[in-house]
Amino acid sequence: MHLSSPIPHKRARIEIIPLIDVMFFLLASFMMVSLSQTHMKGIRVNLPAAMALPPTEQKDYVSIKVLEGNTVTFDDQVVPDDQVLPRLYQLHQANPNIKVSISGDMMAMHGDVISVLDKVRSVGITKVGYQIRAAAPGAPAAPGGQPPGPPPPPAKP
Repeated sequence: MHLSSPIPHKRARIEIIPLIDVMFFLLASFMMVSLSQTHMKGIRVNLPAAMALPPTEQKDYVSIKVLEGNTVTFDDQVVPDDQVLPRLYQLHQANPNIKVSISGDMMAMHGDVISVLDKVRSVGITKVGYQIRAAAPGAPAAPGGQPPGPPPPPAKP
């Protein structure tokens, strides 16, 4: 006679997830051990020492400022108006990739700044930047700036 047990019958299972974790741990351990046992072998080579190049006199940046009265300065050195074009030509001959930064004083005339820009471009300099600063609050407006607002209404007696 066969009696059934009140406890349900369960089949035995092998959990595979912990087995995979253990296998990865062993694999990583063996890899680390095998990599630490390899010795790199090489040939000794006498490499040449780096020698510092002498500093070049070639300029790669020039700051041009146009001041009030068509006064032009190159790196804060005043240059007469008739010497601006030869000086630009000389700088371009020394370094064809020279960079020029042009700025104008607040009271400089717009036409004077454009005249310098035309001279820079006529020489062949193509890398030109402009220094533009916002006017300080409370500073008088430059000529040609914002038009004045409407006049205040007249006072009534």
